Amino acid sequence: MANFLGESYMDIDDPEVHEDNDVDMIIESSSNKEDDKERNFWKGSTNAKPDKFEIEEGSLELLRVFYKRFFPYKTYCYWLNYSIDPMDKPFQNREFNFVKPGDDEVYMRYLSFDTIEEFKNEVLRVCPKKIDIGAVFTAKPKEKKSLKLSALKPVEKELIFDIDMNDYDEFRTCCSGATICEKCWQLIAVAIKILDSALREDFGFKYLLWVYSGRRGVHCWVCDERARKLSDDERKSIASYLGVIKGGAQQNKKVHLYKNSLHPSLTRAHKIIEEYFERVILEDQEVLKDEREWTKVLECIPDDGVRRRLDDDWRKNSSRHSTEKWDNLLAELESSTKMTKKADSLRVCKIEIMLQYLYPRLDEAVSTKMIHLLKSPFCVHPSTGRVCVPIIPEECENFNPMVVPTISSLYNEINDYDRSHVKNDGERSLHDYEKTSLSPYIKYFDKFVQSILKETLAKNKAAMQMSMEF
Repeated sequence: MANFLGESYMDIDDPEVHEDNDVDMIIESSSNKEDDKERNFWKGSTNAKPDKFEIEEGSLELLRVFYKRFFPYKTYCYWLNYSIDPMDKPFQNREFNFVKPGDDEVYMRYLSFDTIEEFKNEVLRVCPKKIDIGAVFTAKPKEKKSLKLSALKPVEKELIFDIDMNDYDEFRTCCSGATICEKCWQLIAVAIKILDSALREDFGFKYLLWVYSGRRGVHCWVCDERARKLSDDERKSIASYLGVIKGGAQQNKKVHLYKNSLHPSLTRAHKIIEEYFERVILEDQEVLKDEREWTKVLECIPDDGVRRRLDDDWRKNSSRHSTEKWDNLLAELESSTKMTKKADSLRVCKIEIMLQYLYPRLDEAVSTKMIHLLKSPFCVHPSTGRVCVPIIPEECENFNPMVVPTISSLYNEINDYDRSHVKNDGERSLHDYEKTSLSPYIKYFDKFVQSILKETLAKNKAAMQMSMEF
């Protein structure tokens, strides 16, 4: 086993060996073999098809297999404990919510656990179709009924952000509703790059865990101690600072910039957007393809004359590609700044449009309340069967949600491995996840948690030395 605090991979769970084949149900194995090199798992196949798997009674056994053989209990609990010491208040006073399996949405609120084993046993007993994580309270949430209302107050939680594809539906042309593809995933990828940069460079946060929601979005867990201790008002201020897109679907122009200056954070965001705007917005989404779409763009221009001239031109030449029409728009903005009183507004108009289409569209309500529940990493999405796996932000544009492991694919993969692999004498017993395409995601999560625990250990050691000096 690797040294827990060493430089090598942190092997935090003892391998579970299932020699009795107690989960080999009557389901034909049909998974495709994947390259075992970890990095290849972060890049998807362009020919992959969606894997829809409803978590209802018919698949409850698969969910049980997942929780029994794949869920990374120890790493997960050490993450929420923020220490390798026995479970303490950061874990024991944490609220969990389980959604019971079945068609009815039955919630089990204010759950909390004293040990890793207690948490694991309850997950295996309930087999929740969804796990939500809440705040750390002043007392154990499970004792809520015996406590005074004033005795149970939230004191900390990760700063969280939620980006959902629904918020891009007003201009997304490749898909709609619950569907998602590699083209529209790039909208999320650009949002990850921008928000990740802002959180690191503007606020100095280090420990950002990006997690695929299992369907059409992502969550960001900012795990720095400073972030976890933020009050609701402080969280609201950060969310407001990052909330550039203002207004709902009925509001056409959603970005309003100062005319003579651009904030350094937006300058950085604009630089990222420039790299992707043509490919993602003009080519993949073709937002200027027809009148219905180009009208949305023209509504962002503050000058009636510019809008009218472009609209007339594009009606006569509607077959032009979106990239050509964008060039027309830029040329018209450039020439019109010399002839209108709205010159300052027109100068920033291009940037406003680009930000409106590719700047992160955040659900600010999720970020501002410490008590807000959020779907847990490594649970299974009830509608798709996909595991909510972590995403490396530097690799986000190569991430393919269509090939994320599902509970059915994992079942098939482990059966394939167990049937074909003969263990040699002296060979290390593998974790079950190491036999499947879930392996790189759990290894990345282990490394992420290890980095946090190392810092915690160093801080505790420094504090102890300082105490001894006095």
